Amino acid sequence: MKRVLVAGSTGAGKTTLARAIAGRVAIPFHEMDALAIAGPRWEENPRLYEDVSRISSGPSWIFDSYGYPQVRDLLWSRADTIVWLDYSRPVIMRRVLRRSVARTLFRRRIFGGNVETVGDWFTADHPAWWAWSQHAKRRADIATRCTDPRFAPLDVIRLATPQAAREWLSVTTTTGDETRHIP
Repeated sequence: MKRVLVAGSTGAGKTTLARAIAGRVAIPFHEMDALAIAGPRWEENPRLYEDVSRISSGPSWIFDSYGYPQVRDLLWSRADTIVWLDYSRPVIMRRVLRRSVARTLFRRRIFGGNVETVGDWFTADHPAWWAWSQHAKRRADIATRCTDPRFAPLDVIRLATPQAAREWLSVTTTTGDETRHIP
């Protein structure tokens, strides 16, 4: 486990888990949204492919992403492990709503200095609407990719509940050059 994608629906907790894994196995964590969003008004990074290509050519990394379309195949072809947060829609929705409400109410700055606003809640690409409308599609896409021969061999760790993720993380450690899951 040296090149890891933590995949799942919007709001699943990919960033939180990816950071925790990175701390446990001592490999660099890269937040995909922070790389993809370059500035105010959700300005996209025109060099996203180049930046992700450079990072993912390294010997070890963790990204918290299924992958933006322009870098998805690149990341999946270079990954050796997929940690899939395959949570139910109710779990996802509780998490994404709690996060977005806090971001909106407290005007928390996120990628590129942006903030979620009340007005954003009425757009189709707001995280809450996106998580609701894309849950089934994202789940099917990840399942397909996990068995796609283009991306073999991948070690797929499919976690169906937050409890399963906590338990898996609690037994994940690194010893020298090797990552192990200790029963």
